[in-house]
Amino acid sequence: MRLTRDSLSRGGRSWLVIGTVALVVLALGLILFAVSRDTGPAVAEEPLEVQGPPEPGGGPVTIDASVFSPDLAGPHPAVLLAHGFGGSKADLADEARTLSREGYVVATYTARGFGDSGGLIHLNAPDFEIADGQALLDALAARDDVILDAPGDPRVGVAGGSYGGALAIMLAGLDQRVDAISPRITWHDLGEALFPQFAAADGPSTPAAFDAIGDSGVFKRQWAGVFFGSGSIPDVESGATATVCGRFAPDVCAAYQRSAATGVPARRDLRLLRESSPASVLADVRAPTLLIQGQSDSLFPLSQGDANAQGIAANGTPVKVVWYAGGHDGGDPEAERLDALTLEWFDRYLSDSGTPADTSFEATGAAASLFGARTGADPEVLAAPALPGIGAAVPAPRSQLALSGPPQTIVAPAGGSPAQVTSLPGFGDVINTLVRGSTSALPDIPGQSAVFRTDPLPEPTTIVGSPTVRVRVETDAPGATLFAKLLDVAPDGAGVVLPSRLVAPVRIDGSGSRELTVVLPAIVREIDAGHRLAVVLATTDQGYSLPQTARTYTVSLVGPAAVSIPDVAVEPVPVDYTATLTVAAALAAVAAVWVGVARALRRRRRRAATQIDDALAGTPLMVTGLGKEYAGGFRAVSDVSFRVDRGQVLGLLGPNGAGKTTVLRMLMGLIHPTEGELRVFGHKVRPGAPVLSRLGALVEGPGLLPFLSGRQNLDLFWRASGRPMADAHFDTVLEVAGLGDDVDRRVKTYSQGMRQRLAVAQAMLGLPELLVLDEPTNGLDPPQIREMREVMRTYADTGRTVIVSSHLLAEVERTCTHAVVMNRGRVVASGSLDQLVPADGGDHGGRSLEEVFLSLIGAR
Repeated sequence: MRLTRDSLSRGGRSWLVIGTVALVVLALGLILFAVSRDTGPAVAEEPLEVQGPPEPGGGPVTIDASVFSPDLAGPHPAVLLAHGFGGSKADLADEARTLSREGYVVATYTARGFGDSGGLIHLNAPDFEIADGQALLDALAARDDVILDAPGDPRVGVAGGSYGGALAIMLAGLDQRVDAISPRITWHDLGEALFPQFAAADGPSTPAAFDAIGDSGVFKRQWAGVFFGSGSIPDVESGATATVCGRFAPDVCAAYQRSAATGVPARRDLRLLRESSPASVLADVRAPTLLIQGQSDSLFPLSQGDANAQGIAANGTPVKVVWYAGGHDGGDPEAERLDALTLEWFDRYLSDSGTPADTSFEATGAAASLFGARTGADPEVLAAPALPGIGAAVPAPRSQLALSGPPQTIVAPAGGSPAQVTSLPGFGDVINTLVRGSTSALPDIPGQSAVFRTDPLPEPTTIVGSPTVRVRVETDAPGATLFAKLLDVAPDGAGVVLPSRLVAPVRIDGSGSRELTVVLPAIVREIDAGHRLAVVLATTDQGYSLPQTARTYTVSLVGPAAVSIPDVAVEPVPVDYTATLTVAAALAAVAAVWVGVARALRRRRRRAATQIDDALAGTPLMVTGLGKEYAGGFRAVSDVSFRVDRGQVLGLLGPNGAGKTTVLRMLMGLIHPTEGELRVFGHKVRPGAPVLSRLGALVEGPGLLPFLSGRQNLDLFWRASGRPMADAHFDTVLEVAGLGDDVDRRVKTYSQGMRQRLAVAQAMLGLPELLVLDEPTNGLDPPQIREMREVMRTYADTGRTVIVSSHLLAEVERTCTHAVVMNRGRVVASGSLDQLVPADGGDHGGRSLEEVFLSLIGAR
C-alpha cells in the first residue's frame, strides 16, 4: 500500500455535475441490482420424506417437510429452518427461497403436532421434536447436492424463532453435526420463562425473616394460556373435534392444568419443562451461535437470551448477541437487518467466506417504529466488543443513582382484581393504540404501588442491561407477590415511559421481613438530561397469576438507597440495508439525487457573494461558533471553533458523546447547525454545496453494496459522480485498498478490515483536497494500521489535508500533526501535538497523549 507524491498529483477540481446520463446509469444499475437480488438463480421446491420416532403406543410419525435447492452447480451447504409455535413450514417458504438463491439447500418442515405433521406436541422434547430434527439432518445428508463433512454428516446450519429457536440450540447440543445456528427470541429454561423470579435474597433482617425467596416465580398466566390455546385448536379440515388437551402430549397437558389451577408448578413439571429447554444442553453446544433476542418481549425477555449466550460462550464457542427492537410483544421487526446478519453468519461458518469470527454485541437504541409500523428511518444500532459479562474477567461496572422515598404500605386485592395492565400477551402492539406513544405507561392503580424516584439526571444516560435495586419487604401474609419496573419520567411528569412495557415479577414465601435485590428488566434506553427515573413495585399485573387472598406489604429502600445502572460502553454503528435494496428504493434514491442536484444548481445560480470568504480560499476548514441543539432541548455541540490548514493531519478526539460525529455530520452537510458556521476553502458548508466535491469522507461506516465486488463498488460510486473516469485515480486507490485479487470478490465475503480498507479507498477516489476519516483503522490488524498511518501521512505531505476521528490515542499520537479535543460538546484543547504533548516543560510536559487527554476530560 505504498504511495508516492507523484501518484497523488492533484486530480480535477471540477464541480460535481450529475447529468441525466449519469442518473440513468445509476438508476439502471440499482434497478438491475435489485431485480437480480429478487430473481437470482432458479429455486426448485420438492417434498422431503421424513419419519420421526413414534408416539408411545403408536406407529412412526410422518413429518411434513420440503426442500429448496438452487439451480447452481453443487454440492452446497444446507440450512434447516424451524417455525414458531403454532406455525407451519408455509411460514418459512419465502426465507427458504432467499437462502436458496444465495447457494444453500434449505429444508423446511412443520413441527410434530402441528399442521399436516403427525404426532403430539412435546415442547421440543429430546426424544420427539429434537429426534425429528435429527431425522431431517439424516435426510439432508442423503442428498447428492449437499456438502458432506463426513459420511452422514451434512454441512448444515439451523435457524428459527421462538419455538424453532429453542430447537436450533437443542439440536446443536444433542447432534454435533450442526455447524452453525441462528436462534431468535427463544427461551433458556421454559420453567423460568413461565414462572419468572427476578429477586435474590440478601440475608434476613429480623428473626422472623422469610426462610427463602420462593422456589419458583410468578406464573405467567396469560402467556401460558396463549401458548396452550394455540396448541389446542383442532384441525377443522380433518374433522377433528376440540378436546381439553388438543394435540398436546398427556404429560405436557397435565403440567399446564396443574399450574393453571394453583399458580405454582410441581417439581416434576419444572423438570419436564427444563428437559425441553436449551438450558439442559448448553454445555454441549459447539456450533457458532448468532443469538438474537427481542427487547419488546415479555414472554422470553433479554435475560433468557443472556443465559443462553453465557452458557454457550463458556464452552469457548463463538457467540454474537443481538438485541433488536421487536419481540413477542411487537415493536420493530428489523427483518432486513436480522436476515442479513443471519446470512452473513451462515456464509462465514458454512460457506467459508473468509470473514473473521464475530463475537460482538449489538443492541437497537432508538427504534424506528411507531405502533409497530416503520417510520422510514433506520433504527440506531449500538455496539460493544462483546455482550457484557461474556468473556470478561470482571462484571461490567455500575453507577449508583440515588433514590428517595419513604417506606410505603401497599394493598394487594383479593385475586388481583383490579389489576395493572402493562402488556397484552399474544396481541403484539394492540396496547400501543390504548395509550399515548408506543411505550407510554398506563397510570398505576392508587394504593397498589410503592414509588421511589431519582433527582433529575444532569446529563443523558444510556441504560444497556438490567438495573437493580435493594429493598425490604414486610408482610403478615404467608408471602408476597410484587412486580418491579423502571419508569422514564419527563420533567414535570409530562410523559412517563415504561421501556418495552416490561416488569420483573418477584415472589417471596413466608411472613415477616426480608431484604432482597430486585433485578429490573433488561432494557436499552437513553434517558434524556432533566428526566427522572422511578422504581415502582406494584402488587398486581394483568398477565400473571395472583394470590386469592387480600394482603398488605410495606416496601422500603435498603442502603444504599439507589438504583444501580450497568455501565456498558457502546458505540453507534451504521446499518447497511443495501443488501436488500428494492426497485422502489432504487427509484427513490435516484429521485432524491435528482432533486438534490436540481436544488444545488438553483442555489449555485442564486449564490450570494457572502457565501464565499476569499480570505479563507486556501484554508481547508474553518469552524466558527458552531452549535447544534436537537428537538427536546438536547444540546450536542456548543461554541465549537477551530481551524485546519493545508498539509495537516488533525485528530478529532473525545469520549463517547463528546460531539465529534455531530461536528463531522455538519461538515458533510448532512445536518444543519443551530448556530455558527463551517467553511471549506472559504465556501460556507450547506447541503448540496458544490465545494463538498473537494472533500472525501468515511463517516459512520462504509456504505458498500455487499453483492457487488470491491472494484464494482468503486466504479459505480465514481460513475454516479459524473466526473471523468481518468480523474478517479483508480490505480492509486486500489493500491491503498491493498486487497490484491480480492478486490474482484463480492463485498459480502469481506472481513471487517477488508471492508474498512475499501471504504477508505472509496473516500480517496479523485484524491480530494480534504479527506475526513471517522475511525479509519477499525477492523485492521497491526500491520494494516501501520500502513494506514503511512497513507495518511503521505497524503498530507502532498499539500492535502486529513481529519481523522479516532479513539486510538496511541495511533493519533503517531499519525497526527494537530489535535482538537472535545468533551461534552465543547472544545477543551486544540493545537499542534508538540503544543499539547511537549517533550519537556509546559503544563503537560513528559506525559503521553493518553494522559493529557484523560486530564483534559476530567477522567484523571
